Amino acid sequence: MLQLFGNGNLNRRQMLQVGTSAFGGVSMAHLLAARANASQAQFVKNRSIVVLNLQGGPTQFETFDPKMEAPSEIRTIFGQTQTSLPGVFFGSQFPQVAKHAHRMTVIRSYRHGISSHGPAAHHVMAGGNNTGAQMGSIYTRAAGLTNPQTGMPRNMVVTAEGVGEKYKGIYASVDRVSQTGVLPASYKPFNLGGGGELVDNMKLRLDSTRLDNRRLLLGELDQLRKSVDDSGLLESSDRFQRQAFDVLAKGVAEAFDLSRENPKLVERYDTAACASKPDVMKRNEYAKQFSPVALGKQMLMARRLVEAGCGFVTVCCGGWDMHGGGKEFTMVDGLNTLTPAVDKAVSAFIEDIHQRGLQDEVLLIITGEFGRTPRINKNGGRDHWGNLCPIVFVGGGLPMGQVIGQSDRHGGEPASDPISSSNILSTVMHYLFDVGELRVQTGIPKEVESIIVDGSPVSQLIS
Repeated sequence: MLQLFGNGNLNRRQMLQVGTSAFGGVSMAHLLAARANASQAQFVKNRSIVVLNLQGGPTQFETFDPKMEAPSEIRTIFGQTQTSLPGVFFGSQFPQVAKHAHRMTVIRSYRHGISSHGPAAHHVMAGGNNTGAQMGSIYTRAAGLTNPQTGMPRNMVVTAEGVGEKYKGIYASVDRVSQTGVLPASYKPFNLGGGGELVDNMKLRLDSTRLDNRRLLLGELDQLRKSVDDSGLLESSDRFQRQAFDVLAKGVAEAFDLSRENPKLVERYDTAACASKPDVMKRNEYAKQFSPVALGKQMLMARRLVEAGCGFVTVCCGGWDMHGGGKEFTMVDGLNTLTPAVDKAVSAFIEDIHQRGLQDEVLLIITGEFGRTPRINKNGGRDHWGNLCPIVFVGGGLPMGQVIGQSDRHGGEPASDPISSSNILSTVMHYLFDVGELRVQTGIPKEVESIIVDGSPVSQLIS
């Protein structure tokens, strides 16, 4: 176990513990060495995926399939907006995202048929694979837990709390997006807002602090780094022990620190103003926990993580279970609260990725556990609907500027080109791996290898 002491004084024995921190019974230094050797095979592509998970079940009508030709009780309640693609419309509350439609592929025929939150959420994040593990865990089982070049965890979850303690209490159902199924628990995603296997394997002795106190953790890491640099202890360590140290003192500390960003860029992402809805708060006592006040910073953090070598990032945005009445939003209140923030955060992310030249290496996927019913209910909401689930792909160097499949006239069923969860899973795996190279690798369980190499990707995205 890694030991961090509050006074910053380390002797040689304590320092060498950094190089032997345990990950699932394997020393960090040995793990990094193994991954560095394995990386020479080039079956892991230099690519990353960010999944923006709209938890609760996003409406297809008010997002990417408005159905303005349908009766008033079915079509989007706020109208539509023209996108940058001729003849393609999004919901009217996505004006900024609509300008980037030529950089997107919208799938209007994704169906899995599950209408219960937990099972549907697990199914979507797993792509329906038979291990039950979310796609990021499948990825790390083959690619390794950390990036051998940067030391960053390869699978991470970003909640509101993960970008600042002041956002604690904002809803995120981490369990529904981070299951490992039959895989070992060590493949659970690293959760910025609540620890995870990586943090659990580090024994942090921080005076009067908690493990999830990011600010104090960063301070202790900076103090540790300075103490070690001054002592010269690292000079006697081999490169894998140095890299193990970098996992904590360099990669983690720097990538997690949003203060390193240009304030103008942070402002571009900022969704605080979008989330300020006093009238909604007054009508709905639960609205505060679903506030998207931190969503922009979550997306900015996701960009920092993939830039630092994380291969699979899941961003949680709750509040999309818009039944109306009780503790859920009505469609009007929910959409007025959430969609402006998503519009701003997603458009900022797309522009940021392009400005940094990462558009061919980072694929953004926007989805949720299911869609919503075609008809608006008596409470002004839409109910669970597993027969059609909105999903959008952005960038990644894949063919963009297209709409795949169509829904029926009521927006409730695929009318053409039906897409399954296994198609989504296979698309993700073919994007992240050189499947031909992976077939000849050793040490990957056959069940995991089969999930990665078998199946049929969405043909319009990956042939």
